[in-house]
Amino acid sequence: MKLDHIDKKLLEALTEDGRLSYVELAEKVGLSRVAVKDRIQNLKDKGVIEKFSVVINSEKFGKQVSAFFEVDVEPMQLQEVAQNLADNPQVASIYQMTGPSTLHMHVLVEDFQKLEAFINKELYSVSGITRVESSIILKRFKSRTGFKL
Repeated sequence: MKLDHIDKKLLEALTEDGRLSYVELAEKVGLSRVAVKDRIQNLKDKGVIEKFSVVINSEKFGKQVSAFFEVDVEPMQLQEVAQNLADNPQVASIYQMTGPSTLHMHVLVEDFQKLEAFINKELYSVSGITRVESSIILKRFKSRTGFKL
């Protein structure tokens, strides 16, 4: 989909602060509040804007351990395993990848005991998973949802 410069400015502003009002957005792009509301609705209708959300600092919410997993899965069980993992509340994100691993997954848990339990109960015990590798985040320098225009 081709976006004009005003749509791009709206998206950039919303990426920085999704709580901006239509009036505030209108001031930023030089349109009326009604025109901005229509443009935002159009971007939602066309699927450019998938949803509005809040980004929560997981550490402040008690999730002190953040880990990434590379998980190889038997091809015939990929969809079922991926969906089961996606349904787990400890899984923040999960993607099917090319390359050496089939699934790339981000997990947030309270402590290392919970991480160990997750690995043993939610990964090692699942039929179809053939390999698991993990990396634990030591320090976050940048984290972003979506992408910058």
